[in-house]
Amino acid sequence: MTTAPAPAPAAFPETRGREKGYDKAAVDAFLSRARAAFELGDEALTSADVRRAAFPLVRRGYAIASVDAALGRIEDAFAAREREAAMSGRGGVRAWVGQTRDTAQAVLDRLSRPRGRRFDRVSSLRYGYRIDEVDLVTDKIARYLETDDSVSVEQVRAVAFRMQRGGYREAQVDAVLDAVVEVMLAVS
Repeated sequence: MTTAPAPAPAAFPETRGREKGYDKAAVDAFLSRARAAFELGDEALTSADVRRAAFPLVRRGYAIASVDAALGRIEDAFAAREREAAMSGRGGVRAWVGQTRDTAQAVLDRLSRPRGRRFDRVSSLRYGYRIDEVDLVTDKIARYLETDDSVSVEQVRAVAFRMQRGGYREAQVDAVLDAVVEVMLAVS
């Protein structure tokens, strides 16, 4: 008598009840693609692609925090490989440092704008990120860039803002946060 092999354990804890999590098939497909790209040295998938990965929310999906933590580690690995390749490539360390400095300065220039006017706002009929919350976080990021005040990549990745009518345009805020993560990974 033969028995069927036991199903493979889930890659991540699953949500229960009404709680939603990331769609398992989408996560598994992305992780498989990321693993193959990393192992083959395929530059078609970058650390920025990993950071921007998004998955549908479903019942009985993977626990969001567990997947996000794994994605953070994968992003770190891709970023380290990209940094190493850039520093050994044309222009070397000087070009890499210059590019990172330019990105950090562009972010700092944006964040030096007056509170309440750092990003475009959506119309008063639409919802955007809460202005006071974004300004609080961006003040802390600006201190990090100016004085190396303590902020971790995980803190920037995990930041979430509530919504308000007439708030900051989400895409702009997210782009600046992505740039901050890139700078932090470049210098780590």
